[in-house]
Amino acid sequence: MTAPEILLIDDDPFQIKLLLPQLANLGHDSVEYCTSGAQALALLEAHQIDLIFLDLNMPGMDGIEFLRRLAELQYSGALVLVSGEDERIRETATRLARSHRLNVLGHMNKPVPAEMLRTLLETWRGMAPRATAKASSKCYGAAEVRRAIVGNELVNHYQPKVDMASGTLQGVETLVRWQHPDDGLVLPNQFVGVAEEHGLIDDLTRIVLGGALEQSQRWRDEGLALQVAVNISMDNLSRLDFPDFVLSQAVSSGVAAHDLILEVTESRLMSDNLMPLDILTRLRLKHINLSIDDFGTGHSSLAKLRDIPFNELKIDHSFVHGACRDNTRRAIAMASLAMARQLGMTSVGEGVEDQADWDFMRQQGCDLAQGFFIARPMPARALLPWLADWEARRPLVPPA
Repeated sequence: MTAPEILLIDDDPFQIKLLLPQLANLGHDSVEYCTSGAQALALLEAHQIDLIFLDLNMPGMDGIEFLRRLAELQYSGALVLVSGEDERIRETATRLARSHRLNVLGHMNKPVPAEMLRTLLETWRGMAPRATAKASSKCYGAAEVRRAIVGNELVNHYQPKVDMASGTLQGVETLVRWQHPDDGLVLPNQFVGVAEEHGLIDDLTRIVLGGALEQSQRWRDEGLALQVAVNISMDNLSRLDFPDFVLSQAVSSGVAAHDLILEVTESRLMSDNLMPLDILTRLRLKHINLSIDDFGTGHSSLAKLRDIPFNELKIDHSFVHGACRDNTRRAIAMASLAMARQLGMTSVGEGVEDQADWDFMRQQGCDLAQGFFIARPMPARALLPWLADWEARRPLVPPA
């Protein structure tokens, strides 16, 4: 048998009969189907399947157990979850699958809407090369990361943040990259965690912060005054001299303290909460801005808003992208925006990836937007050409 490209898993033959012609009309004839999870696992042992449509509610092995088995097989293809269950259950299953490091394109209700199916298949075709690249990502050791830091192999890229009321550029977020001599551009998720675990994060942060401040001053010399944001690790907050170090870096670069934002993300719980609170409060006393990043995920919480004087709240992309089409995301995004307003904080919508995201977040009164709809992270030299393009294409802003 020729290896199928797509696999349908559903215990209801009628649902399979509905989906097969829909896929054929969209140009996909290489399709196999199974009516149980066990049957599907046997097929996957014999063939590499590129895309799976999985029903969640099946007798015997249900869809959740099948996801766990897929993860054990290290399945590298794409996945679409299909169910007649309510949207929140489908959303939870999607998050679970992604926690298993499975490539989930999305979820759909039964019967499958034809236009949504078309959109997901287009996304799948566009993402296939990136998924392959991700699967082949390398793991790096502490010695290699140390060499990158000492050897000046770390470079900063910058992602614009724009004002939603006017569409004007307000600032940039600094995102570190590793220009590896053999592997090319390496993303931070492959080395920042290593730096944290092996006591290298202070040196890494020093390089990123210094480069961002110097670049900020160069933009100012060119007539472009921007706030620059730099991500810091909670592990940076273990030295009481950190606020003085940051301020001295800003002063020596000629950048005003209020034009610097430190974005704080908790990747793990801290054993000592007193010292970070001391350091973060002193940073605000020096008029350095503090942003709580990825709000609503990880360990970021309402308690952090109560305890730490953040003045910017970044709503995580998982709540922003698609919020106009998803009741749960919409509710969380709107509640986060309302809370930011009540606390006098600047709100930033991360993950604004299309016009619908832009329109929704603007209508809800979000202050700043960041995401692929506006720009991907870019080298510093690309910012001015991007700005000229953005000025020509930015969305028309009607009166509020």
